Amino acid sequence: MALAPQLKIIAPWKDPSFELTSREAAIEYAKARNIPIPVSKKKIYSRDRNLWHISHEGADLEDPANEPKDDLWVMSVPVSKAPARAEYVTVDFRAGVPVGLNGKSMPGHELVAALNALGGRHAVGQVDLVENRLVGIKSRGAYETPGGTILYEAHRALEAVTLDRDMLHYKQQVALKYAEMVYYGQWFCPLREALDAFVDSTQKNVTGSVRVKCFKGRATVAGTTSPKSLYSTKLASFTMGAEYTPSDATGFIKLFGLQMRGRGKA
Repeated sequence: MALAPQLKIIAPWKDPSFELTSREAAIEYAKARNIPIPVSKKKIYSRDRNLWHISHEGADLEDPANEPKDDLWVMSVPVSKAPARAEYVTVDFRAGVPVGLNGKSMPGHELVAALNALGGRHAVGQVDLVENRLVGIKSRGAYETPGGTILYEAHRALEAVTLDRDMLHYKQQVALKYAEMVYYGQWFCPLREALDAFVDSTQKNVTGSVRVKCFKGRATVAGTTSPKSLYSTKLASFTMGAEYTPSDATGFIKLFGLQMRGRGKA
């Protein structure tokens, strides 16, 4: 609609003349016409896969009381089969963009593929959730995003030391709206483009390296370094220095709490 509004959209699943009212009916339709598909009635999950992730829906997952089966996962192993030894990886960022692993530069698609393989070996990035769709339906699905999960944790850690408080907190609010718009299919929307401009501005100083530990389904940050870091060990230390003393806080706390003290006395 955004790029070629003159084109007619043909979607058999949405066209009543095809009478594809279920996954089983779609399988029969393909079988009758010798159309090869990877799905069978025994393994009838609806799956969508790209470089970033794979989603699983349907079959036993439609009941949120059912635990995802071990043989469901495609990009990753079950947590029970993940190695008993952790594996570390260092992700290098430049202006918010991942540009290398363990000090070696590489293009984005290769970087994500490498992290998918690493994270998949350790069952990282498996998510079981119930979505709230735009049309009002709740839908349960299981997802695998090994590389994306590692990148998310690494990027979040780097932002924590390079963005000031107000910028970081406001960006977190914007992220919710951004994700909602993408989920609703509003990528080609002026607001999304405007939000991109804001996010690009926030990423100017998000440069550095983050070491991530992958172990038994989790990706945890094991260390962060950045030439643009705002973190001061002098200010953060429990050993007070000339820049900050406990007495400095007394006046601030008194003023900040005036309104609450007033209500407390009422």
